[in-house]
Amino acid sequence: MTTTDETQAARPAGRPRSARAEKAIIDATLDLMGEGMSLAELSIEAIAARAGVGKTTIYRRWSSKEDLVVDALTKLKSPLPEMGGRSVREDLIAYLEVVRRDACDARSRCVLNIAMNDAERHPRLVERIRQATIEPRRVAISALLQRGIATGELRADLDLPIAMATLVGTVMWYVRSAGLDGVGELPEDAAERIVDQLLAGLASR
Repeated sequence: MTTTDETQAARPAGRPRSARAEKAIIDATLDLMGEGMSLAELSIEAIAARAGVGKTTIYRRWSSKEDLVVDALTKLKSPLPEMGGRSVREDLIAYLEVVRRDACDARSRCVLNIAMNDAERHPRLVERIRQATIEPRRVAISALLQRGIATGELRADLDLPIAMATLVGTVMWYVRSAGLDGVGELPEDAAERIVDQLLAGLASR
């Protein structure tokens, strides 16, 4: 056996150490925030202790706590699916299904609420979080609706900001109201039902 073979045989199988450490750091950041720790209370020391790594391991990957928090919160969001482009209805259902799944994740909801509620104390950080987690989805649904206007599937006079708020806001209302008297659990087909109901008012005649 050559030296190269011996080195390869000695290397442990599984996820590379750096990837394991990075995942542990991201998970530690989200866990601490999910337990109620505010952005001000969150520290590199606390994250390192929870992740079981040294502070230098964190600083090798992120230059500041802000960078780490933005990166961690970005990973909370599920990636948007590839839009098939066959119809606005189909793509809106796919889009809202991702929104529904993310909104039903209690940990994600808690962490993002804590982050966004610190806007007055940490305006620059919260704006970075908004740009990283909210803006890409806003751009995606805006483009989707504009495509629908261009193809004639949606009304030409559609108020885009109101339409976007109505679609996403309806999902969020259902999620936050689930379990309350008279509302019950969020149905699995909520995205499809919401799109079909709202398209009755958004579609061209």
